[in-house]
This record gives sequence, C-alpha cells and structure tokens, in this order.
Amino acid sequence: MTVEIVKFFIYAMLIVIISKFMLVKALRKLSESLNLRPRTIGNIAGVATSIPEFLTVTVSSFKGLASTSLYNILSSNIINFIQYILSIIINKNYKELKNKAIIIELIIVCVTILIPIFLLNYEKEIDVKFALTFIILYIVFSIIIKKVHEKYFNEEKSEEEEVLEEKVKSTKKYVYILIIILSGILLYIIGNALGDVLENLSELFGIAEFILGILLGMITSIPELITFFESQKHYRKESKNKLLGVIEATNNLLSSNMINLFLIQSIGIIIYRVF
Repeated sequence: MTVEIVKFFIYAMLIVIISKFMLVKALRKLSESLNLRPRTIGNIAGVATSIPEFLTVTVSSFKGLASTSLYNILSSNIINFIQYILSIIINKNYKELKNKAIIIELIIVCVTILIPIFLLNYEKEIDVKFALTFIILYIVFSIIIKKVHEKYFNEEKSEEEEVLEEKVKSTKKYVYILIIILSGILLYIIGNALGDVLENLSELFGIAEFILGILLGMITSIPELITFFESQKHYRKESKNKLLGVIEATNNLLSSNMINLFLIQSIGIIIYRVF
C-alpha cells in the first residue's frame, strides 16, 4: 500500500511540474510572441493548467471512479478560487476587483463551484444529459464573457501592452511549440500510470473515492496557484499596470474552472456512461 501511495504522489507531482515548468511556461511565451492580449493569455493559461484535471478525470472515469472525478473538479475549482483571492490579497490588487467585467466573471466562477455541489447531492445517477447541458452552458457563458469584455474593456491595445510586445518579437516560436508537444506526450504517459495507481488504491486498499478526488484536486490546482501569482507579478514589473495582471489572472481562473466543469467533467461523464 505504501508503494502505491508513493507512486500516486510522484506521478501527480510530475504532472504538476511538467505543466508548470514546461507546458504553461511555453504556452505563455508563445502567446506573448504572437502579441496576444492579457485576457487571451489568461484563457490559454487556463487551458494549460486544466490539463492535469483532464488527465485525472478521464482516467478516473475509464476506471469507473465517477465520484472521484466529480470531487476532483469540485475541489479543484474551490481551491482555484481560494488561490486566486490569496494572490489578489498578497499583491494588493483589491481595487481592480471593482471592475464590472471582473465582478461578472467572478460570479460565473462561483457558479462553477455551486453546480458540482448540487450534483454531489443529486439523488439520481448522473447521465449523458448533464454532459450536454454542461456543453451548452459553456457556450452561453463564453458568449456572455465576450460581450462583457467588449462593453467594459477597451479593445484598443494600451501603451503598456505595446511595450511588452516589442520585447517578445525575437521569441523562438518553434521551440515553444516543440516543448508544448513534448509536454503533452509526457503528460499522457504519466496520466496512464496514475490511472493504474488510482485503480489499485480504490479497489485493493479501500480508499474512498471522495478522498482520492480531493487529493487530486489539491495537487492539480498547484499550476493555477503559480500562474495567478506570475501573471500579476509579470505586469507589475513590466508595465506597472496592475489591472492587466488581474485581467489575466481572472481569465485564467475563469477559463480553468469553466473548462474543468463544463468540458472536462462532460468528457468524464460520457466516458463513464459509455465505456
């Protein structure tokens, strides 16, 4: 049993390390080299930091551990939100939270936490109809977010963003693309290994699914913690504009939580019900 637990933490930490120091870093550099706006970079970072959840949820679902995947998503989304608030407090960016667009986005973040809580108390078995509903909600919320940004954020690039763009023109884009591909391959291999460990811990040693899910949620949320702090530190250092860092961090949080619940959980439900 000890060996399996050690394997669990080793594989989980490898996923975090690869996501943080290879995948997330390469995606950020690639995004900047393509002159993308802070909110777009935040969205891309949200996708990148959701890859650990994607691996653990899909693997758990293939192994028949439906509750584990749901607890994983719930704990990840809650921890993401707590980490985001913590990063705002430490960086003293309270005033930026008064922006109406950010307020609306944080309300949607709260929705991504309340829905899994409801599902865990849902008496009937979760079926494919929930997956379809989640996908529709993802599309609806994405449209709302787009409209909110168009209304409350100036779409013209600021002087600070233009300065940042000048610094990344010589970036080696192809190197970053190669790193992203390599990261995906490594994560796939490690994800399969983690799935075998999960199955052993659950079936052979009687560890409850909700405990596994919470542990996975804590571990897979570490990349978000790092990116929340880095985004605010990056813009404070480079452009002196705190709002840009908060915009990126908020969109990172929002994108990560929405993808976790509405897309990754949908995939997990479909896998569990079909396979």
